[in-house]
Amino acid sequence: IIMKKTKSNLGKYVGFSGDWSFKFYFGREENMPILIGFLNGLFEGEKVIQELHYRPVEQDGDLENERKVIFDLYCTGIDGEHLIIEMQQLYQDFFKDRTVFYTSRLINKLIPRGYKGNTYELPEVYFIGILEFELGETEPGKYFYDVALCDKQSNRVFYEKLGYKLLILPNFNKDEADIKTDMDIWLYLLKNMSKLDKIPDFLDKRVFGLIFDIGEVAKLTPEDKMAYEASLKHKRDAENTYSTAQRIGHDRGLKEGLKEGLKEGIAKGEQKKAIETALKLKKMALSVEQIAEVTGLTIDEIEKLK
Repeated sequence: IIMKKTKSNLGKYVGFSGDWSFKFYFGREENMPILIGFLNGLFEGEKVIQELHYRPVEQDGDLENERKVIFDLYCTGIDGEHLIIEMQQLYQDFFKDRTVFYTSRLINKLIPRGYKGNTYELPEVYFIGILEFELGETEPGKYFYDVALCDKQSNRVFYEKLGYKLLILPNFNKDEADIKTDMDIWLYLLKNMSKLDKIPDFLDKRVFGLIFDIGEVAKLTPEDKMAYEASLKHKRDAENTYSTAQRIGHDRGLKEGLKEGLKEGIAKGEQKKAIETALKLKKMALSVEQIAEVTGLTIDEIEKLK
């Protein structure tokens, strides 16, 4: 199924990676069944999404100097649930902080003002993150985080109306034969769509056929094709910039480490030499003050030498 790239290097199908591609599949009204299918695969029966409404992605603060938040996608379901959906390509410091900040800002905006606000009743809010980098956790190979507010002792969910679902694409390495669940299928497509040359046999064409139908690069309008090419170029540029920054940072860190190690080695060597000299001078009955002046050791250090 994995194919060689065409001359234009675009492949046969639009991949999910990149801001434009992500919104092409998930952010257009006419393609909403794809997003609904993805969310239902992710929730695995915990929730059943029947219908969605796209909402404005910009969220201003209540005060003028408060930071503006811009989501990739923000939707609401007919049962009143609110869903923030993000695609994150490059590693970001404090990503978990960002997820909490995003949901907190949205919850704050959803709180009824005035007398009705006294009830404190809040809607369901979920953050869904598709990440093209590892979180740097101590669980190698973990590709799905399903996070909720839990009681530490019982491990039971304490509050059911706030959740974070994170997909770590680099850690998903299942072969076609190992794919069993709808979530496995979605992870496989999110990671491999741009490399495929036909719809895999294990997929239900009734459910996933729309993705392969609209995702053909040859069927894109000239405007969409230009946007897709520009998005891929931006993605590659961003990856190259990040890789270069990492390499420079690593090289600098290595040089600094060697420099510091050398300094530390010299310092330890000098300390050892100073102690040896101090012991000899002690045997020669020189005063502690004189030894301190010669060796650079403190009086307290010299007095402890035996």
